[in-house]
Amino acid sequence: MFTREMMEKQQTWLYVAALLAGAWIGLSAPESGNIIHQAVSPILAVLLYSMFVQIPFLELKASWMNLRFMSALLVVNFIVVPVVVWLLTFLFPQSPAVLIGVYLVLLTPCIDYVIVFTQLGRGNERLVLAATPVLFVIQMLLLPVYLWFFLGTDAARMMQAGPFAEAFLFLIMIPLLLAVLTQILSKRTVTGQRVLNVTAWLPVPMMALALTAVVASQIGKVYHDLGTVLEVIPLYVAFLIIMPLISRIIAKLFQLDTGAGRALIFSAATRNSLVVLPLALSLSPEWASIAAAVIVTQTMVELAGELIYIRLVPNVVLRDQKAEGG
Repeated sequence: MFTREMMEKQQTWLYVAALLAGAWIGLSAPESGNIIHQAVSPILAVLLYSMFVQIPFLELKASWMNLRFMSALLVVNFIVVPVVVWLLTFLFPQSPAVLIGVYLVLLTPCIDYVIVFTQLGRGNERLVLAATPVLFVIQMLLLPVYLWFFLGTDAARMMQAGPFAEAFLFLIMIPLLLAVLTQILSKRTVTGQRVLNVTAWLPVPMMALALTAVVASQIGKVYHDLGTVLEVIPLYVAFLIIMPLISRIIAKLFQLDTGAGRALIFSAATRNSLVVLPLALSLSPEWASIAAAVIVTQTMVELAGELIYIRLVPNVVLRDQKAEGG
């Protein structure tokens, strides 16, 4: 009999298959890219609803009061990451159009599927969930400042808050409210409990579907600007390698427990690619195409990295205390 536990144990291979399927669909039927792109946000919304509904929200108060984690999270995302990104762009110099895409995506911490990957990597996803409003507000305020500092005033003026607010509403707030409502109904009605039980099966297949949709809808842009994309990949790979190591040090400095430390690692390394993509597309035509391709490339590199993270972070980078002691 096929069980949810069996599915979850094989999830990594399912995600690899999803990435390959997305690449095949996007390259063999490039005209489908725009159509599939319209489905990405709804798929992510369902994925996050299925994730949120498994989280006991009544226990989140303790997460909000975890000042050490919140402090470490702000330090790593808004002080350490900008420094690392600046150093990487110095080591891997890029054209201005490429740089704006790199800065857009790497300077904004993820507020959506990082929650799913944190859970898969045996981190404390409730801490990440509790931090999403704080991360959202601060990144929206600081992004123009970072762009002004790195690129000048013209680039900073191009940014608009609308796409950020829209993504936060439809990808975070609405799924979150529906998840809370589902939990309330599950305590009061049999039907609500059945719905809650069904949702426990959704995260893995919805994550696979999301990976397929993202890659299928965006790989055409990457292929079109392949020369530019190949130049920026080493920068993204370096970021994925560096951030877990620095985050582990910061987690130790702030004396975080293992679950919180893993959550910090995932937040530091996971970026807001799907949310900032509309920002890139709203740029002037000569900037938009390349910036979007650069952001989509980061998405694909990051998704591959996350599949490694969910095994490497709990088993190598930050193991359970008993494992570390033994």
